Amino acid sequence: MFSGIIKKMGRIKKIESKNGKVYFTISVKNFLYDINIGDSIDCDGVCLTVIEKSKDNFKTELMPETLRLTKFQNSKVGDLINLEKSLKIGQRINGHFVVGHIDGIGIVKKIIIDKNNYKEIIIKAPNKLVKFLAYKGSVCINGVSLTISGVERNLFKVSLITHTLKITNLSKLKIGDKVNIEVDILSRYLDKLYCQSD
Repeated sequence: MFSGIIKKMGRIKKIESKNGKVYFTISVKNFLYDINIGDSIDCDGVCLTVIEKSKDNFKTELMPETLRLTKFQNSKVGDLINLEKSLKIGQRINGHFVVGHIDGIGIVKKIIIDKNNYKEIIIKAPNKLVKFLAYKGSVCINGVSLTISGVERNLFKVSLITHTLKITNLSKLKIGDKVNIEVDILSRYLDKLYCQSD
C-alpha cells in the first residue's frame, strides 16, 4: 500500500529479457538503505518487488500482465521513474490510498502552462475508466496522487503545483506521452457494490 507521495526519482539503468521474462534495473541514490529483498516499491505507479539490490540500484521482474497494462511496454534505458516506498503503520497519509495496480494507460492530449508557470495536463483515459473519474476526486498518475480538476467525456485534467513538477517525472511529459493510471480504490469497490445490487 502506498500514498502517491513521491520522494525520489530513479532512472532505468538496464532492461533485460530472459526466457520470456523482463527485468528492470533502476538506479537511485540515498533511497535503498532500509529496503530488503522482497520489499515492494511503487515504480511509476506499479507495485514491483525488489529481487536484487546494491547501494544505489535495485532489480525487479515484470510480469507479462504488467507490461500489457502499463506504459512500461514502451520503456527505455534512461527513463526517469517516480519511486515510493510502501507505507508503514502509523505513518501520515498525505495523498490517498494507492495499491500499485494499474487500471489502464492514459495519453497526454494537452499541456497548459499559465502566466504563473502552473501546469495543467489533460489526459485521455481508456473508456472503461471514465466512470471512475470524478471532478475533485483522486487519481494516481505515474504513481503521483493528484486531484482531478476537470472531466469531459473521456478526458480529465490534473493541475500540478511547483513541488510536484520539481520532484516527479510529470514535469517531463509531452503531448502524446503515455501515463500509468490507477483510479481511486474506493470508486472501484463502490462500482462493484452498486453493480451487484442491481
